Amino acid sequence: MAEDSDLEKTEEPTGRRIEQAREKGQIPQSRELGTFSVLIVAAVTLWMMGGWFMERTLDLTRRAFVFEAKHMHEPAQMVPRLADISADALFVFAPLFALLVVAAIIPPFFLNAWVFAPSALMPDLKRMNPLSGLGRMFSWNSLMELGKAVLKATLVGGVAALLIVNQRDEIFGLLGEPLESGLAHAGRMLLFSFLMLVLTLFLVVAADVPFQLWHYYHKLKMTKEEVKQEMKEMMGDPHVKGRIRSLQMQAARRRMMQSVPQADVIVTNPTHYAVALAYKAGMAAPRVVAKGTGVIALKIRELGAEHAVTTLEAPPLARALYKHAPLDKEIPAALYNAVAEVLAYVYQLAQWRQVGGAYPVPPRQLPVPPELVPEAA
Repeated sequence: MAEDSDLEKTEEPTGRRIEQAREKGQIPQSRELGTFSVLIVAAVTLWMMGGWFMERTLDLTRRAFVFEAKHMHEPAQMVPRLADISADALFVFAPLFALLVVAAIIPPFFLNAWVFAPSALMPDLKRMNPLSGLGRMFSWNSLMELGKAVLKATLVGGVAALLIVNQRDEIFGLLGEPLESGLAHAGRMLLFSFLMLVLTLFLVVAADVPFQLWHYYHKLKMTKEEVKQEMKEMMGDPHVKGRIRSLQMQAARRRMMQSVPQADVIVTNPTHYAVALAYKAGMAAPRVVAKGTGVIALKIRELGAEHAVTTLEAPPLARALYKHAPLDKEIPAALYNAVAEVLAYVYQLAQWRQVGGAYPVPPRQLPVPPELVPEAA
C-alpha cells in the first residue's frame, strides 16, 4: 500500500518543477481570456471612436470613387493613387490595430505565462501520431472544451435573442429613417449589441481561467518519490555530500599539519588540546596556524617534536585559544598579554640554547580572562 501511495501524484509542484515546465513551453493558457481581451478592446475602441472611424472611412470612400481625367488617360497613375489611399486607410485604422496587438499580448501576463521557450518550437513527431490524436479527441480535456463551446453558444445565442427581441421595434423603425441617420442609428445598435455579446463572454472567462490554472498545476503534481529525488538533486545526495565533506576536512588537516613546522610554539592542555602559534615580523598579532583535540592534538605535538617546535603546557590558554581563535587568524585581543608572555619565554629559551646561562622559567600564572576559558574536556 505504501508503494501504491508513493505512485500517486499527491504533492504540489515545486518551484523547480514549474520552472522546468516553463522552459519546455508548458504554461497555463486560456484561449477564452485571449479572445475576450481582443474583442472587448475592439468593442470599447469602436464605441468610443466609432464616429471618428466612420467619418474617415466615408472620406476615404469618396476619394476612392472620384476619378480625375489624368488618371483615366494615364493608367500608370492608378498605382500611386491606390498606394496613397491604402496608406491613408492604414493610418486611420492604425490605433485600432495597435490596441488589438496589445490586447493579444497582454493576457499571458495575467496568468504569469509570458515565456520564450525555443524547445517548444522544435518539431515533435509524437504530435503527428494519429493514435495520440484520437486519444486527445476523446480525453477529459476535450470534453471540457466541448462543454465550454456549448456554454458559449448557449450564452451568446441567448443574449443575442434577447437583444433582437428588445430592439425589434428599433430594427423595423430603421426602414422609415433617412439613409444617413438610419446608417448612424444602425451602427450604434450594432456596436451596443456587439459590446453586450462580448461582455457575456466574461462569464466564460471567469470560469475558464481558474479551471486552466487548476488543470495546469494539477498536471504538474508530483509523487513523494519525485519530490525526494528533486531534493536530492538540488541539495545533493547526503552520502556524496558527506564523502565530499570528509575529503575537504582531510585536505584542510593536511594543509594545517604542513604549517606546524613553521610555528613558534605549541600550547597544550596537555593532552586534549594543542594550538600552534606563529609570530613573524610584519604580523599585527600572533596567528593560529594549527589547532585540534584528541588525535589531531597528538599529531600536532608529534610534528612539533620532530621539528623542534617549543611546546608549553598551559591548559587555560590552550582551551581559550582553541575556543576563540579561528584557524589561520590572529588571536583575540583579550589574549595578547598571555600569548606575549609565552612568546617571551620562547625567545628566552632560544637565547639560552645559543649562549647558555640560566635556564628560563616557564610561565605558570598566565593572564587569561576566566570568561574565555571553557570547561576542561
